[in-house]
Amino acid sequence: MTTPTEGDRIAQTRKLRHLTQQGLARASGVSVSHLAQIEQGRRPASPTVLAALARALSVPVADLTGQPYLQELRRDHLDGLIQPLREALDIYDLGADPDVAPRPVQALEAHADRLCRLVRASDLRTVSAELPAAIVETTTAAHTGGERRVWQALASLYRSAYDVASKLGFYDLASIALDRTGWAAERASDAHLAAVRQYNRALTYLRAGDYRTGMRIADIARRTVAQADPGPSRDAVTGQVHLASAVLAARAQDRDTVAGHIAEADRIAASTGEIPQELWLSFGPTNVAVHHVSVLIDQTRYAEALDLARGIHAPAEWPASRAAHHHAEVARAQLWMGTTDSAFRRLLLARHLAPQQTRLSPVVRETIVGVVRAGRAGNEDVASYAKWVGVV
Repeated sequence: MTTPTEGDRIAQTRKLRHLTQQGLARASGVSVSHLAQIEQGRRPASPTVLAALARALSVPVADLTGQPYLQELRRDHLDGLIQPLREALDIYDLGADPDVAPRPVQALEAHADRLCRLVRASDLRTVSAELPAAIVETTTAAHTGGERRVWQALASLYRSAYDVASKLGFYDLASIALDRTGWAAERASDAHLAAVRQYNRALTYLRAGDYRTGMRIADIARRTVAQADPGPSRDAVTGQVHLASAVLAARAQDRDTVAGHIAEADRIAASTGEIPQELWLSFGPTNVAVHHVSVLIDQTRYAEALDLARGIHAPAEWPASRAAHHHAEVARAQLWMGTTDSAFRRLLLARHLAPQQTRLSPVVRETIVGVVRAGRAGNEDVASYAKWVGVV
């Protein structure tokens, strides 16, 4: 491997902190033997372990994953689209731009919805190119007329900016976009939007390994959406927040809390059926099952997770981005169970469904490294995939 792995970065950061493996193991709660295997590249770090190591080393998780992957972003012509997005997010409080003539509200709403669909389809390049101008235009419209629908459209654009920044690995920018989502949702007086913002905020603490704070924020999200009128939107957001809480509890290894949230989400999904798109969310029995697989993986219950995954058949309208993420998670579990061929087939499915997202996924990168190191380096398809991802 010519590109540093997570294990390489962990070892380098540990040494810069003047810590031995024993010292980092004590600080993180990870066993010395497990840490040694990760640093030597003989075992990938789970998200839970990676977050624990990052907190012990006082660095963001992204420092250990190596995000953003600038070489791959440049290869896909995505790196040059980040600065315009930063600038568009920064002018939120400047009022109306006298040089901008906004389109009617219906056109702004349609554009925001279109960009949301493109994010779900994993067309990150198109979304990144169009978002800055759309945000600038809709910001001016919101400050000019103050109509609730315009503020809702602006919140939608900010939420799409959060998705793009997260998928590209610019987590600082994602946090800014999430704050802007809350700011616009408040002006729209929209409890659904405010709750979705808190839901995503909880997930930022999941990534950082601060599960207790994430659970507290998820509780706020549930209380917030309870203020909305009954209907599919409230059900979808409520169910999705329960799923986020289940994932947070799984990372904290709290099985009883996991089971409670999965059961409640399953109860809601039984009444809603499949809701393929509602406020950027895809809720229903499929998403509950997919999250159930995820929490089993996070609890190292790999055999149970893979048994459940075999019975999942996503509906045709399910977003490609979500399906690809699920395949990547299952591939990780299959690698840990020693079924490298099955893991690679799942990685191929993820690439087919959402190539841009898959190429920039830390889970995919570390899983293909594991497949190569498990003795599959001579396979031309595996070698080609590893090169495509950018780990060789």
